[in-house]
Amino acid sequence: MDHIIKSEISEPDMTLDLNTVNKIASLARLKVPVEEQPKVLQELNGILDWIAQLNEADISGVEPLTSVNDLFLRLREDVVSDGGDSESILANAPAKTADFFIVPKVVE
Repeated sequence: MDHIIKSEISEPDMTLDLNTVNKIASLARLKVPVEEQPKVLQELNGILDWIAQLNEADISGVEPLTSVNDLFLRLREDVVSDGGDSESILANAPAKTADFFIVPKVVE
């Protein structure tokens, strides 16, 4: 059953066959039932058609992007806040020593 099923979108530069679908499924460690293989083949060929359409787009003069947004992160002042008041932070601690919480041992 070595058929080539082409998508109805356009002629792709590369079409897959059932052997290639089985190879891709094996590499991806997927079990594709025999009755679903033609559907998967058609879907993969459709993806290749779509990629072929994208390759036809004229992108000359388009700068590559690292992100779709040209936004910058807002920076804030690095100031100390409540973290400097160890006495009030440790006031409700069940166990403490100096400026540290005492917690049960987790890893043996």
